[in-house]
Amino acid sequence: MSPEQATSDPADEPRWLTPAERSAWLAMAALTVKLPGSLDAQLQRDQGISFFEYMVLSVLSERADRTLQMSFIAEATSSSLSRLSHTAKRLEGQGLLRRERIPGAGRRTNAILTQAGYDKVVAAAPGHVEYVRQVLIDAVTPEQLAELKTIGKTVLSRIDPTGNWPGTAWG
Repeated sequence: MSPEQATSDPADEPRWLTPAERSAWLAMAALTVKLPGSLDAQLQRDQGISFFEYMVLSVLSERADRTLQMSFIAEATSSSLSRLSHTAKRLEGQGLLRRERIPGAGRRTNAILTQAGYDKVVAAAPGHVEYVRQVLIDAVTPEQLAELKTIGKTVLSRIDPTGNWPGTAWG
């Protein structure tokens, strides 16, 4: 058997995308690339914070005590601890949060949302929600929105079967 014959087994061929699959994939890829930048631009323009900073402040604002361990924030925002640490340092410098070492073994740290941080996320929320409505919610039908939710949950369950994603309180 020649080398060409050895590699031409149809079972060894990739399952190439059909034109319809490729079109859907490229639309989804463009959305995942462009949407975060668009959300970032709106929040920077209106509140002087990035989308990631907003997510960090938002996660903390939803806690009754406005406190959460850094590793849990990283998980909730799909971030590395390193990225979160740099962002927390910046937010701390602006007086929007403070960090506190958790007593005991290990290097665990809590992030605590300050009143200024809470005020910032509360001020940012209306404009952010209006922008989300403009670019997504109002751009699709209620049926498409329900399907988008189903698609998102289905794909996320293949990426992270634990189900520990932002928004796990989805109905």
